[in-house]
Formats: sequence, C-alpha cells, structure tokens
Amino acid sequence: MPKKRSSKAGLPPGTPVHIGDTTPAATKINVIDYTPTSIEQRTAKSVKEVLSFRKSKSVTWINVDGLADVKLLKELCEGFALHPLVIEDILNTEQRPKVEDHEDYLYIVLRMLDKGSKNGGITSEQISIVVGPNFLLSFQETPGDIFDPIRERIRNKKGNIRKSGPDFLAYSLIDAVVDHYFLILEEFGEHIEVLEAELISNPAPSTLRQLYKMKREMIKLRKSVWPLRELINAMERAGFSPLVKKPTRIYLRDVYDHSIQAIDSTETYREMLSGMLDIYLSSVSNRLNEVMKILTVIATIFIPLTFVTGLYGMNFRFMPELEHPLGYPAALTLMLLMSLVMLLYFRKKKWL
Repeated sequence: MPKKRSSKAGLPPGTPVHIGDTTPAATKINVIDYTPTSIEQRTAKSVKEVLSFRKSKSVTWINVDGLADVKLLKELCEGFALHPLVIEDILNTEQRPKVEDHEDYLYIVLRMLDKGSKNGGITSEQISIVVGPNFLLSFQETPGDIFDPIRERIRNKKGNIRKSGPDFLAYSLIDAVVDHYFLILEEFGEHIEVLEAELISNPAPSTLRQLYKMKREMIKLRKSVWPLRELINAMERAGFSPLVKKPTRIYLRDVYDHSIQAIDSTETYREMLSGMLDIYLSSVSNRLNEVMKILTVIATIFIPLTFVTGLYGMNFRFMPELEHPLGYPAALTLMLLMSLVMLLYFRKKKWL
C-alpha cells in the first residue's frame, strides 16, 4: 500500500521507509559492466554479486527497478558506503530534483515523466542516481524507462560512452530525461492547438474540464523542469566535484541549454492555458449577454402590448371602444404597429 510522508513521523533521521503515491514494484537489479573493449551484462541475484564490481577498474552501471525490498536496498546502499540520509531520500520518491556532493560520490535526483496510458495525463517517476569513481547506481520506482537507447549505445560502442567514465554515463541519463520532456511538450502543444480551435468555434463545459486538467499537468511538468536547471548548472560549474571531468562539463552545458528551452516552452504553454481560460470565461459571459439581450428585447416589446391588452381587458361598461365594430381589429393593428416601431428603433440603435 502506498505510504505518505506522515508515516515517517517520529522516526529517527535516516530511517529507510518507502514513501510514494504508488505501491512499490518488486526489486530487480540489472548490471552492465563495460570497458572500451569489453562488456558484461547480467541480472544480479544477490547484493554480494553486485558488490564484487565495486573495486573493478571498469565502469559499472547498476540499475535497480522497484523499491519494494527495503532491506535489500539498504544492504546494497550500505555496501557502496552511502549515507543513511541518501538511502532515506532514495526511498522517499517525493524528492525535488537536486544534486548533492558527498565527496566520494554524487547523489542526483531526477523526475522522469511519461504520458499515462489510462487517462492520458503525465506520470512522474523519481530517478535516483549515485555517481562514484567507477560505478553508477540508478534507482527507479517501477520497471521500464527511457534509457534503452543508452544501453544500446553501450552494447554497440556508439559515441563516447564506452570510452568515458561514470560521469559521462550520468550525463547521458540526464540528457535522455531532458529530451523526453520535449516529446511531452510537443504533445502538449498539439493538444493546446486543438483545444484553442474548439474554444473559438464551440466552447463547452468539457472544454473547461480539459483546460483545468492541462493546467494541473503543466504544474507537474513545471515542478520537474525548473529545479533541473539548478542541478545541471551546479554540475557543469568548474570545481564542483572531481568526479565530473572537464570533457563531460562541456556536454552538461549543452543539456543546460536544453533545460532552459524546456522551461521557456513550459512557461509559454502555462501562459497560453491561462489566456485560454480567460477567453473561455469571456466567451461564456458574452453568450450569456447575447441571450439576456434577446430576452430583454422580447420583454420590452411585450410591455406596451401587455398595457394595451390590460387596458381593454378591464371590461368597463361605458368604454367606447368596446361597442365599436372595428375595435378588436384596431387594437391588434395598434399592437402590431407598436411592435414594428420598437423593432425598427432597436435596429437603428444597433441593439439587434
């Protein structure tokens, strides 16, 4: 069952407890160990098997899918000498994107976003990354990610990833996350165009529901993108950590530019949605005003007609028009002329 932050109330700092909105998936550990000339890939069956790679001279990527087995995760993290507060943050999947320098390793938190299959909304998953001298640990809430192209590049020796260290691998993971933001933003842009056309042609209550839904999704996207700029800016700054080599900082600078573009697009879409909401409210108000105008014109026309019918409906005995043979046609003609005169007056004033 998913646990909220309140479940940690009263516990000592660093207590490993899973916190998140979803039930944690079963824990599975995949290992990719590589050098410029060789590669080894396996699914680890025990923590002891994983720890054997800690002292190797090759680069080892240890990816953990699922956070259900808290005991196993704690044993794995302690085997790599991670601080208890870092272990706590890995299990607390409501972290803000950030980077922490612990001298012997870097701890990075990212938000991996994807389009949900059930309701079409955005699903957000925390990715925790630990970068060491010769290893990289990545922790994911659920199986499945956007890192398959990176695994393929490692297997096929494409690019510089096999020739570089774990800092370049960390850059590659961050770059994949940022690039995926643009796919989501493109879908948002297309949806906004459709919604804008619907808003102009035929706004309906369903349009308002979609607007509010997209505003909520945009808030979720903004919370993931904005802190990422600070994270990348810190990593690409000279002197931040010896674990981030100078060649990698150049690539991080490129990702920083991409994150700025993603932020600009997010802010643009937020402003567009706010403007569309104002347009919707204005259009609904204008439609209501049009209806009220028509009803007011009808009521205004019938007021003098009601006066005439009320006057001649009093049935006083000595009303001269009651005895006139043309009294009834004359009253109808009078009411018709009054209506026509009032309609012509409204038209001249451009009220109709």
